[in-house]
Amino acid sequence: MPNLYQAPAGLLEEKTILITGAGAGIGAEAATTFAAYGATCILLGKTVPKLEQVYDRIVENGGPQPAIVPLDLKGATLKNYQDMAQTITDQFGKLDGVLHNASMLGHLSAFGDIPEQEWMDVMQVNVNSAALMTQALIPVLRKAPSASVIFTSSGVGKKGRAFWGTYAVSKFATEGMMQVLASEFENRGLRFNCINPGATRTAMRASAYPAENPDTLKTPADLMPAYLYLMGDDSLNVNGQSIDCQPK
Repeated sequence: MPNLYQAPAGLLEEKTILITGAGAGIGAEAATTFAAYGATCILLGKTVPKLEQVYDRIVENGGPQPAIVPLDLKGATLKNYQDMAQTITDQFGKLDGVLHNASMLGHLSAFGDIPEQEWMDVMQVNVNSAALMTQALIPVLRKAPSASVIFTSSGVGKKGRAFWGTYAVSKFATEGMMQVLASEFENRGLRFNCINPGATRTAMRASAYPAENPDTLKTPADLMPAYLYLMGDDSLNVNGQSIDCQPK
């Protein structure tokens, strides 16, 4: 079970991994955890002070020096991602993994009441940016011997739920994108999977469930075994799967 995985020390040594939404929540925890297991992390996010805090934490913990990429996915273009891919190639030579963690929730509302701009923004951040970024990064990912790309899914991306329209549809699209890529690159040294964190103590969860007691939820740190499993070489033969961090 990935959620019970015990990662060996040095699991991610010599690997370079890009994490989106790395400034807070699960993204920040994943970055510090990957670094603790030896990875050089590329921290992508829109809020530089938050990225700098994660950077400092990694360095203080003795991890490899990370890199920071300030980028707002809502306004980013294919050219931004192509330039980023070229910079990664120039600086690191290869890219061993991507964690597509950044997501936008939008507001919970009846489907007929979803504002047009909010629909566009959520799809831009959750779907379009992941698609265009992956497209641009495939050449540098293929330079690694066994690269892993992890998309972030949700329970509402597997079974639709009333009032979760925009976010749910974006996560259905995420699952579909992962499956297409996994099929396309099967047995070609590049694997694609989804991870569903489940109910987790994050700011996004709090905005969706403001009355919920956060102390009843798992923390991002509790979920890291599954993230380490999918990013490390013990999952070399896992492709096209959607993993639940908190299986029922």
